[in-house]
Amino acid sequence: QVQLVESGGGLVQAGGSLRLSCAASGLTFSSYIMGWFRQAPGKEREFVAAINRSGFNTYHADSVKGRFTISRDNAKNTMYLQMNTLKPEDTAVYYCSASRSSSWYGLRPKVEGEYDYWGQGTQVTVFS
Repeated sequence: QVQLVESGGGLVQAGGSLRLSCAASGLTFSSYIMGWFRQAPGKEREFVAAINRSGFNTYHADSVKGRFTISRDNAKNTMYLQMNTLKPEDTAVYYCSASRSSSWYGLRPKVEGEYDYWGQGTQVTVFS
């Protein structure tokens, strides 16, 4: 049974930092492209970042570029999202996801349907 479990969310003041983790089990982690999405209250879920199997290639949404960094440790079956210079508009539930896509370059990273497994999410609240 595949499980993706997010952790690291919480309450933080604007300008602060958090690091989210996504622990994966029940799958061959290094064979999956991984992604982070978020959903703010009253809004649709949106793409945050994606990373290829090796971790060499990453892609970040414009809204987080330069502030957030996605990474992974295949030896630990874990993906991370380092979030710096947080803003109130970053407040959302953050979800990790896994894609069986065979090609990084063929993946549409912003499309939820490209991902096969999802975690339950972790809440991030940024106050000013």
